[in-house]
Amino acid sequence: MRYLTDRKRALHDGSARSGTAHHWFMQVSAFGLALIVPAFVYIVGSSLGKSHDEVLATFSNPLVAILTALVLVVGLVHFRKGAQMMIQDYWQGVTAKVMIMSVTAIAYALIAAGLFALVRIAL
Repeated sequence: MRYLTDRKRALHDGSARSGTAHHWFMQVSAFGLALIVPAFVYIVGSSLGKSHDEVLATFSNPLVAILTALVLVVGLVHFRKGAQMMIQDYWQGVTAKVMIMSVTAIAYALIAAGLFALVRIAL
């Protein structure tokens, strides 16, 4: 027995009206991360063992800085939404709200700190 009306089936909306959008965001961000993370891992791996000045020169390159910023932002927003979904599945009430706020604060603090460090290196 289906609980969706014809209109909801046509709009691809569930009862909460956000599940499909959340699912698509997670799919698109996962695909994007699958494309950019290998390049980022290669750059970081090739920087291991180099001197401080060589690493600064590597991350001062505009393409490397943009790639690093994309990995930071997309990766941590993907983490935030995935953690939020997990918290909503396993906790309810005030505990869930506090945990979601904590995960969101941690993710955005890490984004801000990472972008700040990247700007300091790039300039």
